[in-house]
Amino acid sequence: MSETRDERASQQAESGAKSAVPDLVWARPSGGRRPKLSREAIVEAAIKLGDSEGLEAVSIRRVAGELGVRAMSLYTHIERKEDLLALMVDEVIPEILVRGELPADWREAISLIARKERDYILRHPWIVELSSQANLPHLGPNALRHVEQSLAAVSGLTDDPQARVEIVAAVDHYMLGFVVREVTHRQRKQLAGLGEDDPDGLAHPYFRDLIASGEFPHLRDVFSRGIYGGQHFEQGLTWLLDGIERQYGVG
Repeated sequence: MSETRDERASQQAESGAKSAVPDLVWARPSGGRRPKLSREAIVEAAIKLGDSEGLEAVSIRRVAGELGVRAMSLYTHIERKEDLLALMVDEVIPEILVRGELPADWREAISLIARKERDYILRHPWIVELSSQANLPHLGPNALRHVEQSLAAVSGLTDDPQARVEIVAAVDHYMLGFVVREVTHRQRKQLAGLGEDDPDGLAHPYFRDLIASGEFPHLRDVFSRGIYGGQHFEQGLTWLLDGIERQYGVG
């Protein structure tokens, strides 16, 4: 019996719905079984490249060279570079996860997670660049575990799921903003050859004259004292958590 018009329409609709679902790399099989090559080995090699030489060094051809195989052989395991970058991110995220039970105190728990996040980005500064790329599926399985743990850390503050999300986001945004500046500052210092006594490059005669002109009295005050901002992660985190604590009246 031939298909009815309704049956054909239903099949077409189902096919269209499936094609609209994003093709996530974690939902696909890892590929062949050559002992020398695996998805895990590819991702590990890519992470080592990113850590040692930066994200620009990570390419299918370069990773293949590090593994001693042809570039085409990697496509058996990873279809495109974007998948490789997404897998790199999710592979290092377990470094953030707190093993065992979270501290009972919400401040201690969320502070511990924020510190671990900062440390892992400093170990893998290429994360900063990837965090701004909208075409990557950042929420892999390990990322979900991290989000779940962060929400658990603040679960004692409020029963409102939306508020929990906002609290976690506020802490995460502070951490990310601080560490992005920290990583960028390190890279700028390396490129410009700046010393510890002049991290902002303001010791240049041009800036000295400009600051001494009287146009920047507040900046002159901090510059003359050798004060540089963005050095105290814990202080900013304390200010943020104090505000959250006042909002929810939890000691």
